[in-house]
Amino acid sequence: MITEELYLYAAEHTTPETTVLARLNRETHLSQVYPQMLSGPLQGVFLRMVSQMMRPSRILEIGTFTGYSAINLAMGLKPEPGSGSGDGRGVLHTIEVNPEQEDMIRMFIREAGLEEKIVLHIGLAIEIIPMLDEVWDLVFIDADKPNYLNYYQMILPCLRQGGIIIADNVLWAGKVTGDPAKMDKDTRGICQFNEFVQNDGRVENILLPFRDGLMILRKL
Repeated sequence: MITEELYLYAAEHTTPETTVLARLNRETHLSQVYPQMLSGPLQGVFLRMVSQMMRPSRILEIGTFTGYSAINLAMGLKPEPGSGSGDGRGVLHTIEVNPEQEDMIRMFIREAGLEEKIVLHIGLAIEIIPMLDEVWDLVFIDADKPNYLNYYQMILPCLRQGGIIIADNVLWAGKVTGDPAKMDKDTRGICQFNEFVQNDGRVENILLPFRDGLMILRKL
C-alpha cells in the first residue's frame, strides 16, 4: 500500500480542491464519526477526470455520504444544451441511506451550484435503483459492502454498452487477501464481488491499487 509520504507527494502534484470541496472536506472531518469514508482530494480528482473524459448524460452513485464524490462526478456531466456539446442535460442520481446526512449534502450541492444536476435519493439503494428508469453511462459504487454484488447485478443490464462502473474499497484495507474462514461479512462481500467481476465475460476490468482499491469495469 502507498505510504503516507508518497500520498502527500501525490497530493502535492495533483490539481487542488475547489473552495467548496475543501470546505466540505473540512466539515466532514469535523462532524462525521468516520470521515475516512470521504473520497478525498486524490480520488475526487480521479472521479472528476473520468467523468470529464466521458461527458456522461446519466450517472448513478450508490452511497453519497456527505456529497464529495457526487460533486466531483457531476462536474463532468454533459453540458447544457447550446453550450457546444449536443442536446440534453446531464443528471447524476445519488442514493444515501442515512437521512441525517441530507441537510449537509444539499447545502454543499447548492454551494457548488449543482442543484439542477444532482438528484438526491434518501433510502435503501436496493429499493430505489429499480425505480430509476435510466440507462447509465457511469456508475460509482461506494456503499454497504455485502451488497456490492447485488448492486452490480442490478445495474449492469441498465448500463449502456461501453459504460463504466467504478467500485470503491475493493481491497478493503488489505483484508481481501486474508483467510476466507476468518473474513467478516464486509470482506466476504467485497471478495464475492471481485471474484464475480473477474469471471464475468460481459465486462473487462482492472483493479487499481489506488487508495483502498478501485475496480473499474467497462461493459462490452
